[in-house]
Amino acid sequence: MGTELDQRPDVSNVDGDHERFAHFIAKRDEMPGYLEGRTVTALCGKRWVPTRDPSRYPICPTCRELAAR
Repeated sequence: MGTELDQRPDVSNVDGDHERFAHFIAKRDEMPGYLEGRTVTALCGKRWVPTRDPSRYPICPTCRELAAR
């Protein structure tokens, strides 16, 4: 019998994972971001390729403040 190793990478601190927020982006960038894997830019300046459901996270305080202006 061999030893089975866990091959999953540790993604707990990848790309700011410790500070997950839902960010505000331009509506025109939403579908290309999700469907085509294009990088989007939030009001706060964060750049990323969206892959997760934003309704599961709190709203970024900086994006919220900028959107209220």
